[in-house]
Amino acid sequence: MGLALDAVIGDPHRGHPVAAFGVAASWLERQMWRDSRAWGTAYCAACVVVPVALGVVASRLPGRTVPAALATWAVVGGTTLGREAQGISRALEAGDLDEARRRLPALVGRDPSTLSADEVARAVVESVAENTSDALVAPLFWGALLGVPGLLGYRAVNTLDAMVGHHSVRYERFGWASARLDDVANWAPARLTGWLTVLLAPTVGGTRASAARVLRRDGGRHPSPNAGRCEAAFAGALDVTLGGRNDYGGRVEERPLMGSGKPVSVGDISRSVHLSTLVGRASGVLAVLVLLRRRR
Repeated sequence: MGLALDAVIGDPHRGHPVAAFGVAASWLERQMWRDSRAWGTAYCAACVVVPVALGVVASRLPGRTVPAALATWAVVGGTTLGREAQGISRALEAGDLDEARRRLPALVGRDPSTLSADEVARAVVESVAENTSDALVAPLFWGALLGVPGLLGYRAVNTLDAMVGHHSVRYERFGWASARLDDVANWAPARLTGWLTVLLAPTVGGTRASAARVLRRDGGRHPSPNAGRCEAAFAGALDVTLGGRNDYGGRVEERPLMGSGKPVSVGDISRSVHLSTLVGRASGVLAVLVLLRRRR
C-alpha cells in the first residue's frame, strides 16, 4: 500500500514528514553543535532514537497496516527521484541547459554552473544509481527486517547523513557518527541494489555478464563504501562510463572511472530511471515476501 501511494502521488511539495524531521534535527543541531565527535554522536543518537520509538509505538497500534503503509510512503522516494531526473532530461532535450542546471541541485551537491549538457546527464545518472539504494532498496530492506521502526530509523539515519555527514569545516567531526552510521545502514542494501541491477540489466539493453563484471571490478573504487556498488552496476547495465571530475562549490574531487562504455548522454537519463524503477519494484516484492515468510 505504501509503495502504491508513492507510485501514485510521490512526495508532497509541503508538509512531508521527512521535511518535518529535518526541521527538528536542524533545531537540535543548533543547540548541540560542538566541534566534537562525542557531541556529534550524542546528536545522532538523539535524532534516531525518537523516530525508532515512534515506529515501535505505531507497530503496536490496532490496525497497524495503515501506519505501516503511511510509514513506507513517507520514507521511500522512488517516484520523486524519477520525476526530478526526467524533468532535467526534458530540459536538456529541449536545449535549455540553464533550466537543467537550475534543477540539478535537487539531486546532487556539485556545482552545476559550469557543467555541460553531458556532464549534467552524468550527474543525474550517478544520482539515480546511488539513490535507487537510498530512496528505495534500503528503506524497504530495513522495513522488511524490522518493520515500521526499521523504516523510520533508516530514513532518520540517511537524512542526518545528508545534513551533517559530509566533509566540511563545520561537520568533519560533528557529523562523523552520522556518516559512519549511514555507511553501516547502507552496506547490505547497496550490495543488494548492485546485484538486482545486474539481474535487470537486459531491460535497458545491457547484459548481466557485463554488469556483473563492472560491479566486481569497479564497485570498490568509489570513495563511498556503498555508492560505488550502485554506480558501477548501473554503469555496466547501461554500458556507460561514470565518474570523473566533480566540483562541490570549490572542493574538487577526481572520482575513479567506472564502466567501459560510452560517455553518458541525455538519452541515458530515461534508461537509468527505468532501471531504477524496476529495481525498486523488485526490492518491494522481496520485502513483501520476507514479511510473509516471517509471519508464518
